[in-house]
Amino acid sequence: MSHGHVAPAPPDGARATGGWAALALLCLAQFMLIVDITVVQVALPSIGADLGLGREALTWVVTTYTLCFGGLMVLGGRLADALGARRTLLAGLAVFTLASLVAGVAANGATLIAGRALQGVGAALMSPSALAVITRTFHGDRRGRALGVWAAIGGTGAAAGVLLGGLLTAGPGWTWVFYVNVPIGVLVIAALPAVVPAPERTAHDERAAHDERAAHGERAAHGEQTAHGERAEIDVPGAAAVTLATGLLIYGLVGAGDAGWASTRTLLPLAGSAVLYTVFVLVERNAREPLMRIATLTRRPVLSGAFVMLMATGLMLGLFFLSSLHLQHVLRMSPLETGLLFLPVAVAITAGAQLGAHLIGRIGGRPVAVAAFALTALGAWLMTRIDPGASAYTTLLPGFVVAALGIGPAFVTATTTTMANVPSGEAGVASGVVNTFHELGGSIGVAVVSSVAAAGLTPGATGIGGFTGALTVCAVAAAATAVVSLALVPGGRPAGTFVGHGHGHGH
Repeated sequence: MSHGHVAPAPPDGARATGGWAALALLCLAQFMLIVDITVVQVALPSIGADLGLGREALTWVVTTYTLCFGGLMVLGGRLADALGARRTLLAGLAVFTLASLVAGVAANGATLIAGRALQGVGAALMSPSALAVITRTFHGDRRGRALGVWAAIGGTGAAAGVLLGGLLTAGPGWTWVFYVNVPIGVLVIAALPAVVPAPERTAHDERAAHDERAAHGERAAHGEQTAHGERAEIDVPGAAAVTLATGLLIYGLVGAGDAGWASTRTLLPLAGSAVLYTVFVLVERNAREPLMRIATLTRRPVLSGAFVMLMATGLMLGLFFLSSLHLQHVLRMSPLETGLLFLPVAVAITAGAQLGAHLIGRIGGRPVAVAAFALTALGAWLMTRIDPGASAYTTLLPGFVVAALGIGPAFVTATTTTMANVPSGEAGVASGVVNTFHELGGSIGVAVVSSVAAAGLTPGATGIGGFTGALTVCAVAAAATAVVSLALVPGGRPAGTFVGHGHGHGH
């Protein structure tokens, strides 16, 4: 996954360090981050029953992780520039591992949500730093192969997450969806220094640093990253503003399910969110080295990619959230059976992404995006046929698979059409923006469907009106996105061979 952090290539002939052993450890670390997005979905009913959590708290268990992950992601890339990718990666691993332990031992909702927030902070440090290490370790054709392996983690992690969530929740218990990260994190922390040694400063580095310092003023004026982070400024206010703004947005959306959409409990946080987003824009306009250049954010390819990614991830996690609670609360399916039922859905997302990557090169991104969201709308509409007296395998599952086949190509379209239509000097920032919206979209999507389905998510509720209402909203949102994509997504076939999706880094 590219998070806006672009590492400079070393001089020709520089010897790679770490090699494939380093790649294996880095992919294992990234795999943990991606699994943690979906692994919790299957465990939600068990978490709610054990800790006595209601709809709002369960929604925050899902959204807090992606909120912190997405809101702080580009900041994590900048910290990797300033402090060194290896150091930032190890710090992120330590935070994520400790946070997983906190979430596992949590005896109440507040502790669990705090652990999820810390997991998101650790993930925001880890992911861009790991990618930076890969781009510095591998060069030429080896880099292409390494990034191909890295890209595959996105799809396989999502699929493994739903299955692993079912297996662990049905076996040792839901706490193990968090505990499982601890030995993996400790292993990677212990092994990584041996295969990714601290970078040595060479004569080439010194010359580059001198050139960088000479050009620093010009780069800062244009908001570009510097190759050597000693003197780089870190835009903490920008990261804080966008994260807090999105947090208030989610708080307002989640509260609407109980308080009503026109209540003060809903409108005040939404207004506060709008104010903080405005503050974020002002901060970015005046920062010497902003997290996100406003000029880049307003480019059509970047707006298109961010919008498509936000909607695709929001729909994906929203549908998983609704389906998990319906299957286990209403149909009384076990966590294991739920995880197994979700497996073809996760596989369909990956298959759809591969098909989308093939089609974009032939017919362009716009028709693929329109068809993808139209297919998602059809799938979500088919899911409204759920019936407490009918099998999920004949009602919910077929529609979910159809929707998943549409969501996969949408991920590819978002990344590919963006990266193919921005100047190379803005590729890192544009990629960081799109991937940020990947995480934030999931948080917003879950918050919306949680509130719409609130009536069906209260303890003891047996009706499905809330679920069908939320699924209908998903269908309408997907159809509307298809119409918007017709005008917003850049036309034509993308130049080059870049193909990327979701949590993978395209190449």
